[in-house]
Amino acid sequence: MKILYAIQGTGNGHISRAREIIPYLQEYCQCDILVSGTQCDVELGVPVKYRFKGLSFWFGKNGGIDMWNTSVNANLPNLRKEIAQLPVEEYDFVINDFEPVSAWACYKKKIPCIGLSHQGSLLSKKVPFPVKLDYFGQFILRNYAPAMMHFGFHFESYDKNIFTPVIRSQVRESLIEELDYYTVYLPAFDDKRLIKKLSHFENANWHVFSKRAKEQYQVGNVMIKPITNDEFVTDMAQSKGVFCGAGFETPAEALFLGKKVMVIPMKGQYEQQCNAASLAQMGVPVIKSLKKRHFEKIEKWINSDEKIAVFYPDITRIVIRKIFEVNVQRVLQNNNWDQGYQLTLKSPDYPQVSV
Repeated sequence: MKILYAIQGTGNGHISRAREIIPYLQEYCQCDILVSGTQCDVELGVPVKYRFKGLSFWFGKNGGIDMWNTSVNANLPNLRKEIAQLPVEEYDFVINDFEPVSAWACYKKKIPCIGLSHQGSLLSKKVPFPVKLDYFGQFILRNYAPAMMHFGFHFESYDKNIFTPVIRSQVRESLIEELDYYTVYLPAFDDKRLIKKLSHFENANWHVFSKRAKEQYQVGNVMIKPITNDEFVTDMAQSKGVFCGAGFETPAEALFLGKKVMVIPMKGQYEQQCNAASLAQMGVPVIKSLKKRHFEKIEKWINSDEKIAVFYPDITRIVIRKIFEVNVQRVLQNNNWDQGYQLTLKSPDYPQVSV
């Protein structure tokens, strides 16, 4: 059996998860790798057969998406070309981690495609959602990377095909300590803004991991560090707490390590708004921005010892086995894209959580 494992390269979470999943896929089949996207700071560590520009968003400097750069770099003719050129017909099926090139190539050529991603969990009606529904955000989640069947990862196992997070072996094996600093990963804010805001909290030391810094430097109680995988994991494991965006992998890993966590969901990024709703329901403090009106909540978090207990066993092998042994044959035998997928803007009756 020959499959293509297609990975979204925007952000670090998809790549980090893929590093754990690939060895288990290779136990079942010959597995080629595709990566699309340009905003990742982590290396995959295995040969990549296909690299595409794909369709990515760009981080801004004030807590949201850089819409200008996202629009300028959204080369739709090139995306269509990449979709047309990708030979998905050479594979028995594709496993897709929210990657648009392979997903739409499968749709056009009627090749089986199985979604395996955090975003796939957000298609279930059983996961928490923010009170204010974003219809365009829902449309993107449903249609950015279509698949015939979805398996998802989330902070809790909300539904039958939703699993707890894949925690990297490197994180699981980390030496956990509690030194006198907080790890910060807020890539949607520029370094100057973070230094200005975090300097206000003189009773805390901050280690800020920056997508923009080329070398380490310190301003008062704020240390700016370039992102490297090993140093970030070590820093997080030895911190008092983690202050980060409402992505998926970083909050999940911080919770696994037993750290107190505070998150800021990116403006204009519906997936992070959904994640924030789930985290808030679990008891994780969520703030909307770094404006002064939220300083009291940050101060309260710094002075608090409250941590959220989670149970994230290592089930990666079990998930891959379930996909192959239980569901692959069903997908191959019922390869009917016309019945299994349709574009829709309809809003389901999602459970809602106030954030």
